[in-house]
Amino acid sequence: MRSSMPGMSVSPVPPRADPGRAPGWIVRPLRSAAVLHLFGVLAQAVLAGLFVTGDVDMLAWHRTNAGFTHVTLYLQLLASILLWRPARGPAWPALAAAGLVAAETLQVVAGQERVLAVHFPLGMAVFGATTILTVLVWRVTR
Repeated sequence: MRSSMPGMSVSPVPPRADPGRAPGWIVRPLRSAAVLHLFGVLAQAVLAGLFVTGDVDMLAWHRTNAGFTHVTLYLQLLASILLWRPARGPAWPALAAAGLVAAETLQVVAGQERVLAVHFPLGMAVFGATTILTVLVWRVTR
């Protein structure tokens, strides 16, 4: 679209101050959710380890922490979607978080059904993927 003044043009999309940088209003919540989720996943591994070594009370803590961890992942997914759509950031954090939601949902079901042949290796995969995603979220959203 062109304006009536020579040499001036009007863009339908307002420019961002720094096109290579995501806005802080979404970067801080995304990073916070990613770190909280990573801490929750780490706690899951510790609690599971304590449970399998004989401390049966840790199973209740493991179950409770699973709820906390899942909630923080949904917050991370929401922040990733906000980074992608309104903030015009990359889509991959939202896609990665959605993949983790699917994996953790399967993880919860496998744990509740006591399918340990799925629950243990999937837990390790979720731990690795969560660690990588958290590092990448911090590196890419500078």
